[in-house]
Amino acid sequence: MEQKTKPVKITETILRDAHQSLIATRMTTEQMLPIVDKMDQVGYHAVECWGGATFDASLRFLKEDPWERLRKLRDGFKKTKLQMLFRGQNILGYNHYADDVVEYFVQKSIANGIDIIRIFDCLNDIRNLETAVKAARKENGHAQVALSYTLGDAYTLDYWKDIAKRIEDMGAHSLCIKDMAGLLTPYRATELVTALKESVEIPIDLHTHYTSGVASMTYLKAVEAGCDIIDTAISPFALGTSQPATEVMVETFKGTPYDTGLDQKLLAEIADYFRPIQEKALESGLLNPKVMGVNIKTLIYQVPGGMLSNLVSQLKEMGQEDKYYEVLEEVPRVRKDFGEPPLVTPSSQIVGTQAVLNVVSGERYKMVTKESRKLLSGEFGQTVKPFDPEVQKKCCGDAEVITCRPADRIKPQLKDLEKEMAQYKQQDEDVLSYALFPQVALEFFKYREAQQTGIDPSKADTKNGAYPV
Repeated sequence: MEQKTKPVKITETILRDAHQSLIATRMTTEQMLPIVDKMDQVGYHAVECWGGATFDASLRFLKEDPWERLRKLRDGFKKTKLQMLFRGQNILGYNHYADDVVEYFVQKSIANGIDIIRIFDCLNDIRNLETAVKAARKENGHAQVALSYTLGDAYTLDYWKDIAKRIEDMGAHSLCIKDMAGLLTPYRATELVTALKESVEIPIDLHTHYTSGVASMTYLKAVEAGCDIIDTAISPFALGTSQPATEVMVETFKGTPYDTGLDQKLLAEIADYFRPIQEKALESGLLNPKVMGVNIKTLIYQVPGGMLSNLVSQLKEMGQEDKYYEVLEEVPRVRKDFGEPPLVTPSSQIVGTQAVLNVVSGERYKMVTKESRKLLSGEFGQTVKPFDPEVQKKCCGDAEVITCRPADRIKPQLKDLEKEMAQYKQQDEDVLSYALFPQVALEFFKYREAQQTGIDPSKADTKNGAYPV
């Protein structure tokens, strides 16, 4: 096989996944804007700056309009493509939405400045990706489909090759291997990228996290195998539960056929800008040093770092911390019962919580969460393997099991949503903020109104439509 001799492209994650992974998505627009001009000169393939948890966090915690952030970033980035993360039929929320909401959200994202939409589904059910991919193509955006990478009997190289081909046939412009838990090891990456390159013509992007400590080596082997794009984070917000450092990967490929051509001097100036933000986050406790280390348990239990900390806090609340290892051993069993889904939002939370309940209650599936029932009744879509029939029966009884695409059961929602929030609407995009996070968006709209009318939001009277922070 002829060795690839084209430079690897870099997608910078500092404005989205890096701060989402390390400081709970708390970077403000004000902190981002001063460095945009310099970042625009680098020659990145793209800058990931929107979507994922940024939308919810902007409204809920920062009292910022996410749409306004996007427009300001678009004004600043004159020549760099902007990228967002989009959860398929879940958009940026946690439930499935009607097709008309998905289409309108894609339309408005592209109209406000997004070039590349990375679309994924927590079960890799490609029926949950179709509407978003079609909408992105219709708006002349770049539709990148991300496969949630995981391990298990069902996830053979043939599985990945087959699903990649179906995604290419669906009309995706590029493919991303989304390794949210940092499970992809270097030589596995060689095998996977080689297999995918045999299966599809479209470019391949690899996204991983440094959680298990192998990510930089994984990138090296993936690029040697033909991977076209890698996701990295500028060094002050790299490593730990974030991505490998941009400067390190640029230096690694320097003088090789994969040379990125990016300027280390410019990258150093960008790192200098973000370093004080990182130091302040450490001082305030927003950045916990624990998330900066290597967590090899990720590879042992195949559980993402964020999910591990969730399990610890759930057990602590119940006063059952001594059951930690029992729960870790129960997680793969529950995952198997539930059709072996990848562990990513929201499937990771569903499987983890159910494992805790199974262990703490002393009987498997004696207590079942509403979300477990939803998953087992097909409300999130189809898993790669069938559910365990006995577990499904015990959890759902004789309830109907959905086999169609879940969104086929949802009537158009936009008109009703428009009516519900009409009194607060100041821009078309407000209806979409409300669609995803009704309560949070209403609080934000009232806060915005208070600011515009000159009322101190902390003293605002909620009865008059204003709201305290």
